[in-house]
Amino acid sequence: MSTRFKGFALLAILLCAIGVMPVFASPYALQNQAGSNSTNATSGNTGIVSSASTGAISVTTDKTTYNDGDKVMISGSTQDYISDTPITVRIISPIGNIVKVDQVDLGSDRTFSTSITATGALWQEAGAYTVKVQYGSPDRTAQTTFQFAGSANNGAGNTIKVDGTDLSVKYSITNGKVLGIKADIQSKSLIVSIQTTGDGVLTVTLPRALINATLPTTGQDDKYYVLVDNQEADFQETSTTTTDRTLSIPFTDGTQEIEIIGTQIIPEFGPIAALVLAIAIVSIIAVSAKTGLRFMPKY
Repeated sequence: MSTRFKGFALLAILLCAIGVMPVFASPYALQNQAGSNSTNATSGNTGIVSSASTGAISVTTDKTTYNDGDKVMISGSTQDYISDTPITVRIISPIGNIVKVDQVDLGSDRTFSTSITATGALWQEAGAYTVKVQYGSPDRTAQTTFQFAGSANNGAGNTIKVDGTDLSVKYSITNGKVLGIKADIQSKSLIVSIQTTGDGVLTVTLPRALINATLPTTGQDDKYYVLVDNQEADFQETSTTTTDRTLSIPFTDGTQEIEIIGTQIIPEFGPIAALVLAIAIVSIIAVSAKTGLRFMPKY
């Protein structure tokens, strides 16, 4: 066999060996390579933080920056579908206050979406707001953030007189309007009638002279009890001073009545009416004593 032929044969053997080597590549190495590609694809989804569990959920917003009054569009998807289980959406301000809690239905295609209006007393702070979502168990959670310029609506823009009293309250409301507020002396509560155009928040500043909630033994502040359409509701007390207390009460579209129950409320006639009544009684007694006027027959 010639030297040239031997050289060609050796070259052919080397080329065949190179072509066969990938077939015998380590399955572990191939698995790592696939995992690396998957990780790189996931990391490319900016604004989404997904759970590492098999029931992972994702969430994102339509923009990264919003101004006062803008609508924030929130959407996402999940790998699992659990019947009759909504997505819980929470929005948290830069100082840690929960500004919105919502229950969003998951579609049959395993996607969800909702929108909120970024304005009101709870949105005063400018900075990074966090959107947290949870689907069923805590291992199906995700979060994202967006920047907000802050809201100028501090809850002091509107004033309304409380029916049955001589006092007024300051309030603000998103996605709705306040039709009236009346005092219910018997239940020691204020009943707020509203008309809504969507999910929103009522922020109301309550003078302590009008209604208050205190502990009977110490006189220290106690929590109010709030009903939204006769159902117990969550709320936040956002401000407390020596003269008033401010509550922020979320409501859903279609809500008609919010009742705030305390432990004490001013009398129906108010201090001025009570003073007039006292003067009238004293005057009647004085006139009766001077003129001999009798209200009961003499026998």
